[in-house]
Amino acid sequence: MMKRTLLFLCCFLTFVINAQERNYLLHTEDNIKQLKNQISTNEAVRKSWEEQYKTAEKLLKKDKLKAADCQLLGLAYRMTGKPKFAEAIKAILIDYTKKDTWEGKALLSRSPQWQGGLKTSHTSFYIAIGYDCIYNYLEKNERQEIAEDFVKVGITPARKDWLLPNTDFHTFDTMGHNWWSACVYMAGFSALAIRDEIPEAQKWVDEIADTAKEWVDYSGSVLQNKPPTFDKDGGFYESINYASYGVSQYLLFRLAFQSALPNVKQVDLPVLDKIGDFFIQTSYYVKDGKVMSVNFGDSFINKTGNSCVTLLWNLGYTADKYAWYIDKVSKGSDNEGMQLGTPNGLLLHPKLPKLADDFVPDLPTSHLYKDMGWATLRNSWDDDATMLAVKSGFTWNHTHADAGSYILFHKGKNLIIDSGNASYMSPLYTEYYCQSEAHNVVMFNGEGQNRKDIYFGVKNQGSLHNLVEGDNFKYLLANATGPYAQILSRNYRSFVWVGDVILVIDDLLAHEPGKFEWLLHYNGESTLKGGIDLTIKEDDAKVLVRPLYPETFPPGGERPHDFPEHMVLTEKMGYEDHHPEQTKPYWSISHFEETARTKFVSAIILEDEENKDNLPLIERFEGTDFLGVSITQNGKTTQVYLNLLADGRIKHRNSVINMNGWETDAYLTALTFKEGTGLTKTENIDELFIGHGSYLRREGQTLMHSHSKYTALVEDFNSENLKVEFQGQPITTLSLYSKNSGTSVSMDQNVKAKSFDENLNIIQLKINK
Repeated sequence: MMKRTLLFLCCFLTFVINAQERNYLLHTEDNIKQLKNQISTNEAVRKSWEEQYKTAEKLLKKDKLKAADCQLLGLAYRMTGKPKFAEAIKAILIDYTKKDTWEGKALLSRSPQWQGGLKTSHTSFYIAIGYDCIYNYLEKNERQEIAEDFVKVGITPARKDWLLPNTDFHTFDTMGHNWWSACVYMAGFSALAIRDEIPEAQKWVDEIADTAKEWVDYSGSVLQNKPPTFDKDGGFYESINYASYGVSQYLLFRLAFQSALPNVKQVDLPVLDKIGDFFIQTSYYVKDGKVMSVNFGDSFINKTGNSCVTLLWNLGYTADKYAWYIDKVSKGSDNEGMQLGTPNGLLLHPKLPKLADDFVPDLPTSHLYKDMGWATLRNSWDDDATMLAVKSGFTWNHTHADAGSYILFHKGKNLIIDSGNASYMSPLYTEYYCQSEAHNVVMFNGEGQNRKDIYFGVKNQGSLHNLVEGDNFKYLLANATGPYAQILSRNYRSFVWVGDVILVIDDLLAHEPGKFEWLLHYNGESTLKGGIDLTIKEDDAKVLVRPLYPETFPPGGERPHDFPEHMVLTEKMGYEDHHPEQTKPYWSISHFEETARTKFVSAIILEDEENKDNLPLIERFEGTDFLGVSITQNGKTTQVYLNLLADGRIKHRNSVINMNGWETDAYLTALTFKEGTGLTKTENIDELFIGHGSYLRREGQTLMHSHSKYTALVEDFNSENLKVEFQGQPITTLSLYSKNSGTSVSMDQNVKAKSFDENLNIIQLKINK
């Protein structure tokens, strides 16, 4: 009897010692409890759990398990406590931690050896998950032995390669900006898992956590043409795919740190307040739930960044806009590791608040990421809306030679597309997908950016400027001159979006005469309709593309060789996104003659059920030194003027011009009137836009004026309340036409003083940013 009692006490004490209280990394008591609750209340969560549990059971029948299996087996064990799952994980831990290395032969053969690359990073994460999940199942000596081996094969190689001053040789921008976060922060994640067994582990965790602000604030390299890691607004230039990957690796470490060491304050990173907005702004929402994204660079059309926003939610960033976004993207399958059908996505699936059916995020519908040269413009946050995305920034690593390129989503489809990419092992990845011809850019004599830019980086980066957004008007300027400097001295592309028409205006000057063309990559079917428009159609989504200047396509039904002075349409062959074995047609629209200077003006007409039988009326008009486009739709006419004297050809004289009675020095001018009213009368103007100009006058009356050039939009121009969006010098005196002194002005600038000159009929605003 005494022996039985002693045996029972020994077993009980062993259980108590092993079952010590554990602050788990991800599989916390609260997360397990929340998941069990959601299984009982959320049908989608219940189905996901049942499917994953069945898969976990099947894994037990395999002869050889992989490190990645620790994620599913770990969830199954923490949810059920069944020893069979823990035993399987223990076998994986022993098998992997007894290996000499987790790195691949390719990196190990480099000089110096890369011992702590992505294979080590990924394996470390899986092993840390498994170790953490069965921590209390393991005997004390087992924990200690596995931890010590884990350090040797997983944590130490990463620290030696990336962190230790006497051995490291990598920096924040080695292999782009995502390898650092993967290799370093997964080493930190792993150190958190074995913190109780290895005395030095806490020091390692602190050192790794301390690097976060330096990584976020990395400012780039002038000598090696490398950009900063983050845009000031939270963008990550290496594509949505690598933004999601790189950022999520840090957020996993931060979340594990918060769970394991809840009383330790972590480094404050203001960028975390903005990263979620970046993924919201760059995603395109559709009714069928298959959310798409801006796939510039080495990305995928269905990558959205949901892993990052899910992790941010678990870190306490629980704004309604994130709940809206997570609900939108949870229906897809984008292989980011955090969708509902994955172990970690199920574990960390947020319990979202119920939002109103008409909820939309409290964000502008357009946003410019100026530091990295990305912009998105959409007409609403509704599903199947229209979104234009433009890129003119860096070329290096995962970013392609695509300065000035754009893509267009419309009616739930990606119609004007980026060609995407392919496996890095495919020769076409470098030869085609990364190069200019795979994007919607201008080419000159068949050339685009320097073909070596993707490897060495572009010395003179592209840029985006002057995003302006009104109720029915949007504007954006892309400067792609720098990346094309070897062949062009001007390569500017303006986007003017009026109602259902997007004008694309290319301002081009080459070093010598040659052949200009612009490229159009598309999904679906595309044909030339009536000699006027290129149609691009996929299912019920459709846009028309119409060249306007320097000429249109040949008249309908006519043979191109009888009209050599018109634009030339040529079909070329590229390759399918991620399928280099399949060819895909795209269009080249070229100038009819060799020239050193030209202006391409093209219209993209957005067709839908409401306007398909009453499309916008688009008319060309021109005069001495200017080109014009008139757009009439829904009872309004907008006239857009392009001042040819303002394209840099005049040096010391201002670009003063009279265009149909409108006196200005502006590069672009747009005037909107009620249809049927006089298009030459100041009092009939509803809306006024000036792009890079200082004044606009009509018959001696000043409408807008400043002593420096600016870009501005004035809505409700002849009303008692002017709405002004102004982009100019920080300190400016701006004059606006007004009939009386009682007119109010709403604008986002700091107006220090306001006065009215009744002799000139102008309001003067003293602006001081």
